[in-house]
Amino acid sequence: MILVTGAAGFSGSRIVARLVAQGARPRALVRSRESARSRLPNQGVEVIVADTTRPETLRPALSGVETVIHCAFITADRKPGPGVNYYETNVTGTRNLVAAAKDTGVKRIVELGGLGTQPGRPGSYMETRYLADEAIKQSGLAWSILGPSIQFGKGAAFFQGLADLIRAVPVVTPVIGSGNQRFQPMWVEDVTTCLLKMAQEPWSYDGKVIEVGGPEIYTYNEILDMLMEALGKRRIKAPGPRPIAKLAATVMTAVLPNPPITPAAIELFDFENTATLDSVPYNFGFQPKSLRAWIAENGVA
Repeated sequence: MILVTGAAGFSGSRIVARLVAQGARPRALVRSRESARSRLPNQGVEVIVADTTRPETLRPALSGVETVIHCAFITADRKPGPGVNYYETNVTGTRNLVAAAKDTGVKRIVELGGLGTQPGRPGSYMETRYLADEAIKQSGLAWSILGPSIQFGKGAAFFQGLADLIRAVPVVTPVIGSGNQRFQPMWVEDVTTCLLKMAQEPWSYDGKVIEVGGPEIYTYNEILDMLMEALGKRRIKAPGPRPIAKLAATVMTAVLPNPPITPAAIELFDFENTATLDSVPYNFGFQPKSLRAWIAENGVA
């Protein structure tokens, strides 16, 4: 049996739906049965309410499970606050999951990580993702980690936030740094395909960290241009130093319930968010969809 953590989230819900479509009966770990009802298939999935930050809930959820696909993370777009703690969920939650998995006889953990994950400064968002990776690698279980670039698809937070910013601010769109930071966006459905291959073909992927991205690399400026064109909005791009952008993100996070960008998201601009252009074909045997093609077909949500 496969258990998916974070099963009601952006990536987890797609993984569960794909498994059900394949004829499997996955187990979905969610914190709220209400969110599961709106985001998961009505049939063919076993929904378990549990929380990686509450270790007493995990052992029953893991009973009889052979493989865990771990997606239960607080991502950088989320505003910290009650119930949203990067370290508690990303690090402590992953460590709790590993301990419970070992106690219940789970054989393998496949983790949805991030491209370019590095130690990060103490207390940073990036540090929490790095420590989560380390907990998986040192688990003593069979493991593999997929590190995709930023994901796109309906409801993708990074692109939704940029689109909201373009819509909300007339005339000028602020740019983080020079705008030349490079990204290799990857469609969430292609990320799902890669994760399932790692889970279902472990002989090819166990013990590996594989970084992947879409078939095209874009600068931040180019992404803004694509979004503005799709939205029919003309804006002047105004570059600004990253420290100023971080300060602005801090202010927005303090005053807005759903800020378009957070200080944690600014950390993604500290390094090149790219893999090799053939990373998906080479490691997984298929050609992924480009952001440009997806926007042409679907527009901007």
